[in-house]
Amino acid sequence: MTQVKSGDTVQIHYTGSLTDGKTFDSSQGRDPLEFEVGSGQIIPGLDEALPGMSVGEKKTVNVPCEDAYGPVNPDMRQDVPRSGIPDDIPLERGSQLQMQTPEGQVLPVTVVEFSEETVTLDANHPLAGQDLVFDIEVVAIG
Repeated sequence: MTQVKSGDTVQIHYTGSLTDGKTFDSSQGRDPLEFEVGSGQIIPGLDEALPGMSVGEKKTVNVPCEDAYGPVNPDMRQDVPRSGIPDDIPLERGSQLQMQTPEGQVLPVTVVEFSEETVTLDANHPLAGQDLVFDIEVVAIG
């Protein structure tokens, strides 16, 4: 039976959860996720769990934050003047906005706090600092 190895293109079905059991993403009802194993296209902790698995095999993988989206980086939070946010953009705690870096790269940010003078934006991945749990099933090995 063929086993997954680095460099293979695989298709997996997955459900990603927080350690409290709350699901944050799933391929349920969608096409399986397809990627090249070992290429850095998915988080390291999940990528490293696949070699040796066979088609039809299921596994639960516990991924510490260091092997997922990393710890929360305080340098990724920034206060910006409220006047720098267009008036037509509603501000609420938890709102997702997009900023543009000086190089033109689009950067998703989350509104953490705001006042009359400033808005605190967080560019950390929403799952930064979280340990994750994935239930995975190998659907195909290409």
